[in-house]
Amino acid sequence: MTKIKNRQDVSFGTPIGVALGNVIAYSSDYETTNPLIYKSRSDFRSYVDGIYMGHKWQCVEFARRWLYTNKGYIFNDVAMAYEIFNLRSVRDIANNTELALNAFENGAKRLPELGSLLIWEEGGEFEETGHVAIITAVFNDKVQIAEQNMAFSPWPKGQNYSREIKAKLGDDGDYWLHCPSDGSTILGWLIQTDDAENAVIATLPIPALFNIESCTALLPNKDNSPWLNIANDDEYAFFKMMNGHQLSYNKSSALRYYNISSQAQIALETATDELHQMFMHATDYVLEHPELLEKFGLPTHLHEKIKRSWSNRANQLVTSRFDFSMSEYGLKVYEYNCDSASCYMEVGKVQGKWLKHYKVKGGTDAGKDLFNQLVKAWKARAINSVIHILQDDDPEETYHALFMKNAIETAGHECKIIVGIDTLKWNEHNEIEDSTGIKLQWIWKTWAWETALDEIRNSEDEIRNKVKHLKHEKPRLSDVLLNDNIMVFEPLWTLIPSNKAILPVLCTLFPNHPYLLNTSFELNDDLIRSGYVTKPIVGRCGANIKIVDEHQQVIAEKSGNFETRDQIYQTLFPLPYINNLYVQVCTFTANGNYAGSGVRVDTSMIIDRDSDCLALQCKHDT
Repeated sequence: MTKIKNRQDVSFGTPIGVALGNVIAYSSDYETTNPLIYKSRSDFRSYVDGIYMGHKWQCVEFARRWLYTNKGYIFNDVAMAYEIFNLRSVRDIANNTELALNAFENGAKRLPELGSLLIWEEGGEFEETGHVAIITAVFNDKVQIAEQNMAFSPWPKGQNYSREIKAKLGDDGDYWLHCPSDGSTILGWLIQTDDAENAVIATLPIPALFNIESCTALLPNKDNSPWLNIANDDEYAFFKMMNGHQLSYNKSSALRYYNISSQAQIALETATDELHQMFMHATDYVLEHPELLEKFGLPTHLHEKIKRSWSNRANQLVTSRFDFSMSEYGLKVYEYNCDSASCYMEVGKVQGKWLKHYKVKGGTDAGKDLFNQLVKAWKARAINSVIHILQDDDPEETYHALFMKNAIETAGHECKIIVGIDTLKWNEHNEIEDSTGIKLQWIWKTWAWETALDEIRNSEDEIRNKVKHLKHEKPRLSDVLLNDNIMVFEPLWTLIPSNKAILPVLCTLFPNHPYLLNTSFELNDDLIRSGYVTKPIVGRCGANIKIVDEHQQVIAEKSGNFETRDQIYQTLFPLPYINNLYVQVCTFTANGNYAGSGVRVDTSMIIDRDSDCLALQCKHDT
């Protein structure tokens, strides 16, 4: 959110006050961050007693730190502060138990208490994020609160709270806190209590609302009438690959699309935001524990380079994709694709045009915001020269690259696509240039990082076998992507959250989390009893995945080029089988936040690169 500067503001990390309970609040003026103190991404992560509190020095971090210091419990990770209002438990750290947390709307008949969490909705001065503060004193006509990331100036001398908010007690005992007319809204307060009288009723989601509905569109008056605009380069590339104006390879699916409920859509948004934070936390944890990093099968001499990539605050993730199974049996994440994910154009553009062409009513395109969110993410990147898109000579990568080029250019950056790497060359300064002499400085790629790492592994084999190893006349992919003078999106550190070895780490850090499937580096009795899926820690498009049921029968299996890689074992949680197709939900992020949804379908339980992307819409509430 945007703050008004004043002469009393102090720089980032400077104490601005000490709250009741002896908890320090710090300035969060990021524009004044000292790069000599805050050198890396890890330096912005706040820990107390080894327990993660949040990102320095945001409002969520202060609230969690105050509760831990004074109450001994913390709330779970959230992407946005307003999402705290939906939490219904906190975790007692010493006893590792859950305690009830109840929410009371502004105007409730239960007054807030010392230590209550005060929550603002997104909007107004808290655009997109909302806000959270700790209530430190309650009166009939006001409350006193302590917080971070609201102002950057010190609290008044001798005052152990940041500000007061006017309150009014109604005739019926209803307690109201003042909301100014700037668009910011107080949702209410949260109290750790078992007494739910006058609290917001926590309605449990109806399981059936998570079922995906298979639907059939009506055939338009003109059969096979065109709907892709072939004057647009990305749509023409998609048209050529699909051999016509169609979204599905399979003729039996030509008119098929899927509906999800608005409740399921909200659940996907919440899960995506929360899981992104969890994967980032796990990435930091892995890079701080060498014994875990060894399990990721990465070239050892690159470990420090990966750590530097993570530490570099400019190396931010632009976009990524989660793969989910969603049905009445729950919502579970399979994996996180934040290296070289696909299906952006299908979800961000084609499915919307398909739904419009077939005049599908009663819902909203689930990918309608994806393109605009990608544009917003690229606008947030401080880029001062041409962005080169590197892609393989592949029809799918062609339209994928053209779609992303459109987003980059709409964000105001200059962009060029390079197909293959044969046209790249070294210049006299040992820098890499394109065929027109433009130096490569910023890259977005469709190549997987592992392709470059395989080149390194092969070179190491040559050296070990005493094969003469000369510098190549032309730059190799690894020369480009691992070049210290080139910034690559998505960054090198995405090798960690994209690697399936992260999944057992997540289960250790977040035991019994509702979005996670039990996953282990070893096949254990629990997995054998439930049925399990064997996955290589590095793999693409479903290659070398094997599914074994509770009777130890292999019910699905795919070959590939990753059979020599180490494996993980994940609890079997099948995709829903709907009208003869298995359906996987994919959600996309931009700047680490939910940006859109789509589906991939197949007659096989294992989704691969040939699986169809069909249209998905969120049904309007009835």
